[in-house]
Amino acid sequence: MRALSALLAILSICTSARADATISEETKKSIGRALEWLASKQNSDGSYTDGGYVHNTAVTSYAVLAFMSQGHLPNQGLYGPEVAKAMRFLMASQQKNGYLVGTRGGNMYCHGMAALALAELYGQTQDEELRGVVKKAVELIVGCQNPQGGWRYEPAPTGADISVTIMQVMALRAAKNAGLHVPDTTMKKAIAYIKSCYNERVGGFSYQPGGGGPGFARTAAGMCVLFLTGEYNAKEIPRAVEYLKTQFETHQHFYYGHYYGAHAMHQVGGKDWDDWYARIVKFFVPQQNSDGSWSRTTRYEVGPVYQTSIAVICLSVPAHYLPIFQR
Repeated sequence: MRALSALLAILSICTSARADATISEETKKSIGRALEWLASKQNSDGSYTDGGYVHNTAVTSYAVLAFMSQGHLPNQGLYGPEVAKAMRFLMASQQKNGYLVGTRGGNMYCHGMAALALAELYGQTQDEELRGVVKKAVELIVGCQNPQGGWRYEPAPTGADISVTIMQVMALRAAKNAGLHVPDTTMKKAIAYIKSCYNERVGGFSYQPGGGGPGFARTAAGMCVLFLTGEYNAKEIPRAVEYLKTQFETHQHFYYGHYYGAHAMHQVGGKDWDDWYARIVKFFVPQQNSDGSWSRTTRYEVGPVYQTSIAVICLSVPAHYLPIFQR
């Protein structure tokens, strides 16, 4: 009897460990309406335009990740054609030095997002043409890391901030997951930079080392870097989790913060993630417009394509389609 009780206890623990938030039918319908709206907004060249960002690689990449978060790949799935067109646009946007900003301009935000989207696509398709594009994009990121371990707006090893840095780390992690070489020293230096942005007094992450107080988006981004680089037991994480919980409805960079917050809390797992996902659903689904989009109007948001893409990505985390969001 004692052995049987022990076995049942182990099975109970294993079942609990596997348990995770699930996507309800109502949420699935919400996501479906959003993807239909996103598909209707794609430009003829495969790009997306949002607010003042015209044919922009970052906005396009968010839309690509939204489609991929529901399993749509180039020419696979209902929105396979849209993903294929967006992929071709991003590939054609690469400059000779590997910079993914196209002819309309951009910065390392745009490059990091495009490199992430293309690395995720390469990881799932193993398209050799994609491999070359991602490899050049990775080489540019590695070469632009500054001495402190971070990145800033321009493709040069000059300044650094936590926001641009997390963009590059996510792209590097996705590329590494897909089988491309990423130097260990690059990731180690990135970890050191992120930890230097930690605010011991409050428990969150600041924009730059000693650069003002922490914020919701910055803290979510900092947690992402630690998880993505294997620092699962970093001493900064427990207090950062508690800080995030108090900032859920922040008005500053709400969508941008939740893009990272969903990833970070999913990595935390357990009840913290289940509760967080329930809050995401409770907030996002009722806020959806009748046409399927999201369009919160504040000076910190880009536009409805950006917001709708991020809402879909957050709501879709339990589907486990995007490798970068998997545990």
